[in-house]
Amino acid sequence: MKSQRSALVQLLPLGLVFCAVAAVVLFVEGDPGRLHLAQSWQPPGGERLLGSGDAGVDLSLLAAHATFRALVLALAVACFGFVVGTSLGASAGLAGGARERWALRVCDLVQSFPTFLLALAVLSAVRVPSRLHIGLVFCISAWAPFARLALAQTRSLREAQFVEAARALGASRFRVVFGHVVPNLLGPVAVQIGTAAAGVVIGETALGFVGLGPPDGVSLGGLLEQGTLGMLRAPHVLLVGALTVLCVSGSLQLASEGLRRHITRDAG
Repeated sequence: MKSQRSALVQLLPLGLVFCAVAAVVLFVEGDPGRLHLAQSWQPPGGERLLGSGDAGVDLSLLAAHATFRALVLALAVACFGFVVGTSLGASAGLAGGARERWALRVCDLVQSFPTFLLALAVLSAVRVPSRLHIGLVFCISAWAPFARLALAQTRSLREAQFVEAARALGASRFRVVFGHVVPNLLGPVAVQIGTAAAGVVIGETALGFVGLGPPDGVSLGGLLEQGTLGMLRAPHVLLVGALTVLCVSGSLQLASEGLRRHITRDAG
């Protein structure tokens, strides 16, 4: 019971962040990119809870919409990496031999090239970068850590009695992988889901900061860029951006650890 309560506590920050930003996005009217030149760099308070940034942008709306979109993108990329990487890694680990070696070599190749540099190269060649382009670039390498982790775990499972029993009963490789091996990988892989999602949030933020984010400027990177521009006249803008990124990435990491504890407890 204590372990379950601890796991739920670790899931709580992400739930609060997501519910808060979703409520703002769905129920608070206003354009996060709307300009009010006469209200530029206003301090927090009044109608604008967090103040305003460059050209009078409402920081509350901008932070909420940017966080919501970053979370959706991060979770979509992480889920893609989980499904593809875990399936490939478990299949290769169960097969062993040449297939396992080839899978490891491909993972080495994909992970040897920094994803951020790949994103810079690809998005620089795109006339108008969008979140779809950013997501596709991150998906190119998102599966590799999941595949490597699943493969390593499958090595210790392929000689397990329940796997041998399933094979002896004539179960297909598909059934062995997804019915017996993958369920026993969920605990270790759950941590990687949060790590991957947090990495996407940081990567998308960095791309927006260097000017390769979505054209509407509604991104965590755009928020941080505004903060650096007005660091001396309005330091609260940079503080809002930094705390937002910290809360989002930190809550994802906590949630992944809580999910791992919950799954491990159920498996035990």
